[in-house]
This record gives sequence, C-alpha cells and structure tokens, in this order.
Amino acid sequence: MIHGTVAIVGRPNVGKSTIFNRMIGERKSIVEDQPGVTRDRIYGKGEWLTKEFRLIDTGGIQLEQQPFSEEIRVQVEIAIAEADAILFLVNGREGLTTEDQAIARLLQKAKKPVVLGVNKIDDLHLQDAIYEFYALGLGDPIAMSGSHGIGIGDALDALVAHFPEKETDEYEGMTKFCLIGRPNVGKSSLVNAILKQERVIVSDVEGTTRDAIDTPFQSDGKDYVVIDTAGIRKRGKVYENIEKYSVLRAMSAIERSDVVLVVIDGESGVREQDKHVAGYAHEAGKGIILVYNKWDAVEKDEHTMNQIEKKLRQEFIYLSYAPIAFVSALTKARVQTLLPLIDAVHDASLLRIQTNVLNEVIMDAQLMTPPPTRNGKQLKIYYASQVATAPPTIVLFVNDPELLHFSYKRFIENTLREAFGFEGTTIRILARERK
Repeated sequence: MIHGTVAIVGRPNVGKSTIFNRMIGERKSIVEDQPGVTRDRIYGKGEWLTKEFRLIDTGGIQLEQQPFSEEIRVQVEIAIAEADAILFLVNGREGLTTEDQAIARLLQKAKKPVVLGVNKIDDLHLQDAIYEFYALGLGDPIAMSGSHGIGIGDALDALVAHFPEKETDEYEGMTKFCLIGRPNVGKSSLVNAILKQERVIVSDVEGTTRDAIDTPFQSDGKDYVVIDTAGIRKRGKVYENIEKYSVLRAMSAIERSDVVLVVIDGESGVREQDKHVAGYAHEAGKGIILVYNKWDAVEKDEHTMNQIEKKLRQEFIYLSYAPIAFVSALTKARVQTLLPLIDAVHDASLLRIQTNVLNEVIMDAQLMTPPPTRNGKQLKIYYASQVATAPPTIVLFVNDPELLHFSYKRFIENTLREAFGFEGTTIRILARERK
C-alpha cells in the first residue's frame, strides 16, 4: 500500500537522480554530470519504516531560458502539486545560489512540507557548509551524500513523518473501478454513459479532466464507485507530450480501484502509451478489462471484432487473461455490458480456492506434465496454498525455488485459469522451499 508521495526538486546537477536511485534501491534515473539530463518526471517506489511511498525524480528548475527549461518547470510544478512531502536538494559544494532562493520561494508558495537536503557533503570538513542554507527559511538542513549514502535515512525519517495518516475506506463494501488511458480516448464520455447522466465535463480538448472524480452510484441494487482519472491541460506554449502528465494520477486511481478499465481509442488504435498505462494496472495486480471505445466509428463487418481482438491480444501479450469489451460512449452501444463484466472480474480477483482442491489440480498438472530438469535437477512441488486474494496469490512449496522456470510457472497459471476461471485478474505464483 502506498502511504505517500515524495517529489525531489532542485536546480540542475545537485544530485537529485543519485538520491532518487538510492531511495528506490535501483539505478533507474540517468545519472550524468551534465546538467539537465533528467527532463521528465521519473517514478519509482521506495520503502522506509514499513511504509511504501512513491518517489518522483524531476528535471532541474532553471531560471535562465535554456533548452527545455519551461517544460522542466511545468513538470516540477505538477510533481509538487501531487506530492505529500518535498525533498529540496541543494549543492553543498557550490553554496547558496539565487536559483536555490527562487526555488525556495516557489516551494513556500506551494504550502507543502519541505525537507531541505544539502547534498555532496562527502567529507567531515564540509559539514559547516550546510549552515548558510538556513537563510532559505525551510528549517534545519540535512547533510547528505548521494554518492556515499550519507544522510539518506535522516531525510527519509523527516519525509515519512509528513505522510498523511491512513484513512478509513469510505467506500468499503463497494466495487471501485477506474478508467485509464491516453487523453481524449473518451474516458469521461464513457463515465457519463455508465452513469446515464452528465456528471463529468466532456470536451474534444485533450486534458479537460483536471482532477480525479469519485462518483458513487447504484445499479441493480449494487454499489459502485467510478474514478475518472485526470489529465492535466497544457499551459501556455508548453508542447511537451501531455500524456506524461496524467500518469501519476492514473497510478493513484489504479491503487484505489478493484478493477481497472483500460480505454482504447477505436479510431486511432493502440499506442505505446496504452501499453504503459495498462502495465501499471497489471503490475499492481488489479482486475483489468480492455475497453475498445468509439466502436461506432469503426468500419466493420462480421469479421472485424475477431480481427481486432486478435490484434489486441498481440499488442497486450501480458494481458491474455483480460476480457475485451467493444463499446461506444457516444451511442451508448454495448455500454450495458460493462458493469456485469466488472462484477465478474472483481469476483474473480476475490476467488479463494480450498487448499485440498487447489493441491489436487496442481498435483494432477505436475503428473501430466512433469517439470523440466535444470542442471540435472528437477522441480518437485510438494503442496500449494493460496495466501491472498486481489490478486489471487498462490505459494508453491518446492524442493528448490530456483528450479521454477517462468515457462513452468506460466503452465501452472494456465492450468489454474482453466480449472477456476480467474477472468480478468492476474495470478501471482510464488515458490518457497519446504523446510
């Protein structure tokens, strides 16, 4: 569960990406001495004191008009708006600059909790360099070194302290679903069609929906909440691809949902961005439905639906389990099929199999198709247990977890789907050595 969001901001070349990589535990951001390498927000997950958090690495804020500087400024403003706490990094070796002061004023206007990190304090004799940064009026500076891992824990302690308290789920017992996809694929129109009323602003202008809108409603005696994910409108003369702007809010909506509807534009077809946003839902283990919208605008015959379905399966190979719905938000055609499908996928994600039935199916599969040998050893599955739902998570107790090849894991998954359904939900299969 995500407990909060942290944005790392600062001028170029103060070590933001190095700190980001330290906090998420992998080398995800590009690290170069050349200023301005990180132009877009980069996302990662970290964990500290049992709390998971989302981390945003941003491009450096520049005052002078350098290439991409305005785009970077907009990206940073968006990251700040989404963050629960901000890590403001400065360069202790270079001292306080006018750019640092300008960024500090921007952060003070944002009225968000700010932790001030003075980076590149690698030696003890540089410790005194942190004191001049008290002039920024952002509280006690923390001496840090991304290169050596100094001060990372202190900064994380301070950041985690600003995370919001866990809220009770006001929609407990209701089926929560969201719609994700590129801007202007018809998400808001589809929400209105599902609700049978105009609750969300609809426009041809990309990014009309600015905020995530939660709408509880009832249908056939069942309670639902639909979350319409937001896009962010282009500002002024910023023409950076706005598809990147909606990613963070889409990720937040995905985490709060039971079922995710990946909406695809039937006129323009599948784009790489569709695969990216669907990938977030898949990795989060949510129930997934592929929704092919604007079906009314597609020239079709009796073979068209099968042809498109085949193409979608090729484009979304990792979502072979996800059902596909062909709808038109404009004409309302086939929209009535969505809620029953959402119910079915949600039920599948909550399915719990009795241990004896589960073991019978897996043992039969192992007898019919024995695991291949690896380095002269063969995997032996002694027994299995389902340890969680949403998504269904199966633990296999084996002689050696290293012998569970991904291809045999896929075979086990396909066997479980054939036996129990699990339509629209991923199945997580883990291997543990039997003690």
